[in-house]
Amino acid sequence: MGVNRVWLLDSGSLVIDRSHVMWNIDTGNPVRFPVYSVLIDHTDGLFLFDSGFDKGTVEEYLAFELPEQTEDQTITAQLERCGFGPSDVSAVINSHLHFDHCGGQRHLPDAVTWVGKEELRHALVPEPFERLGYADKVFHRPDSVYRWLEGDEVDFADGIRLVHTPGHTVGHYSMVIDKPGRRPMLFCADVTYTQETWEKELISGFHNDPTANYVSLRKLKRLAERLDAEVFFTHDNAAWESYRHAPEHY
Repeated sequence: MGVNRVWLLDSGSLVIDRSHVMWNIDTGNPVRFPVYSVLIDHTDGLFLFDSGFDKGTVEEYLAFELPEQTEDQTITAQLERCGFGPSDVSAVINSHLHFDHCGGQRHLPDAVTWVGKEELRHALVPEPFERLGYADKVFHRPDSVYRWLEGDEVDFADGIRLVHTPGHTVGHYSMVIDKPGRRPMLFCADVTYTQETWEKELISGFHNDPTANYVSLRKLKRLAERLDAEVFFTHDNAAWESYRHAPEHY
């Protein structure tokens, strides 16, 4: 029982200023960064942690982020590389609802969405400075089925634990996967973007509450040390190149 296989699905890439990766450090230097999702083959179903971005939405509302996403990098094509179709995904777990983490869900109409209760409430009525972050309104679909994540830790399924890590957004969750035969896998989502910012304890320039974000970062570092976990960074080009990409799996 538990986790069988884990794939990292390539969603393409975006561009932001490096000062947004490292909050006010090294301004005026644009960097391209990867976006990916985590597909989990579990005895209880096929689960997806985040779903990447929708290129059309980014081109319409955030064209300055210069989205690059080929047909092979769409969520449907990435699922096909792993031997699945959109209807096979039984649940999507959203770390949060920023546009680069929920855009693929328009192609997964049969999946139940699990998200922090406060995250969805906040996404529906964001603070003015958060509006672009929540530009993709895919979560407004009337046919979407939602289940709430509440509490400091959620045992989502055998071998999948979700950890509340607010700050980047109010309802942000990170994920720990315990797969037999290997070290635990810790997916930070957007608590911190890269290995460099992890080591230097830096957060991104986009956040709801920077103090809470720092608390969450240190919480994850303690957790990683206690579990001897392998840490996966969401928006780190060098790290991304070192990971296994679908159809290869962990």
